[in-house]
Amino acid sequence: MTAVDLMPAADDDNKKQSSTGLLHHHQLPAAADNAILHNTRHPFISTTLANSFFNRSISARVIHSSICRRLEGKVAIVTGGSRGIGEAIVRAFVHHGALVVVADIDDAGGHALAAALGPHACTYVHCDVAEEADVERAVATTLEQHGRLDVLCNNAGVLGRQTRGAKSIASLDAAEFARVLRVNALGAALGMKHAARAMVPRRSGSIVSVASVAGVLGGLGPHAYTASKHALVGLTKNAACELGEHGIRVNCISPFGVATPMLVNAWRQGQGGDHADEDQAAASEEEEVEKMEEMVRRLATLKGPTLRAGDIAEAAVFLASDESRYVSGHNLVVDGGVTTSRNVIGL
Repeated sequence: MTAVDLMPAADDDNKKQSSTGLLHHHQLPAAADNAILHNTRHPFISTTLANSFFNRSISARVIHSSICRRLEGKVAIVTGGSRGIGEAIVRAFVHHGALVVVADIDDAGGHALAAALGPHACTYVHCDVAEEADVERAVATTLEQHGRLDVLCNNAGVLGRQTRGAKSIASLDAAEFARVLRVNALGAALGMKHAARAMVPRRSGSIVSVASVAGVLGGLGPHAYTASKHALVGLTKNAACELGEHGIRVNCISPFGVATPMLVNAWRQGQGGDHADEDQAAASEEEEVEKMEEMVRRLATLKGPTLRAGDIAEAAVFLASDESRYVSGHNLVVDGGVTTSRNVIGL
């Protein structure tokens, strides 16, 4: 149902104008409400003011965007885009009209995805986000191919070792801790650095990073991973303060447990699983996906939907698009209410 479907009957011209009044008309007195909806002169509001409201309302753009591709013509880089959440983001961006460069260390997966989506929409570049030269090259390649960069999605990340012995702070491995922060936090910072250099001269752009609910609450992930995601949320807010002066928005998304290959593999490591053959591994992975999704459904206060990678991709589309033009420094939590509920700590 569109906004227009919700409006009272009126002539066609009034329908077009009144549909944009849905955002705020419920806050006004009934008489003023009627004046806005039907664009008639009234003591509470002038026709000029009403027309200004209609012409400048964000909802007009939202209604328009619902019938067209929301990222049409935008150029985007997605790090870690060859599989899992990253692949879902790449596919969603392309679906909405973006030209996407996949930046990943998984060359086989990245090339396969780019080939599947077509060279007119998607290309691949090898990029280890922990290596600044790789990040700089990925941005330079994008500028050479497309002439600009509109969106950077910092999705690349690692969980770190998930064995039982690696979970205690008392047995923390300093090298492993540094590795996780280097990929998850420094990698995102390097992406922001080189994206900003491309975006600042144009005074526009959107940087979207994939954080985690582990960056919102403690006890939801390994120490290194949790520290890195807290760092990413903080970095997002700090970068938003600086880059906002140049018209660049910086936001992040914090998902709960999406049953991606990375998370399923981590689950398996944590359980000490080791499968002798591929058939057993495939069957076990399917079971583990179901178990993880059931756990997420149980903990979420929102009942009904099952959290999937596509939900994170849609959040990324929103933050990358002009629909979120006044959203910056925000951490969009996509967790079905998990972090707002006592259920997460088993009370």
